[in-house]
Amino acid sequence: MPEYNSRNTVVKADIVERVYQKVGFTRQEAVEAVEALFSEIKNVLGQGENVRIVGFASFTLRKKRERMARNPKTGDPVLIKPRKVLTFKPSKQLLAMTNQSSDGPAHS
Repeated sequence: MPEYNSRNTVVKADIVERVYQKVGFTRQEAVEAVEALFSEIKNVLGQGENVRIVGFASFTLRKKRERMARNPKTGDPVLIKPRKVLTFKPSKQLLAMTNQSSDGPAHS
């Protein structure tokens, strides 16, 4: 795969460029396709549903209960309100692919 930036991080514009080159969409159609995909994932998660993309990953919402914690600076007790957290779990195929293609350490 050609390198689209020098950052070692792929951004949305890079994904749009790759969709444009691989699928044969116009650039505008590629932008719309990527935006539609991300928007749909966000909408589904916003409605409290989980997302599972076979061969890629699962995005799972978990409820965390209210709990007591301590302020690390003062040691005072602090109440942490109940909330939802989003977890990302890569598929076995994605993990195998990333481990297979790693040339060295992930961080510089």
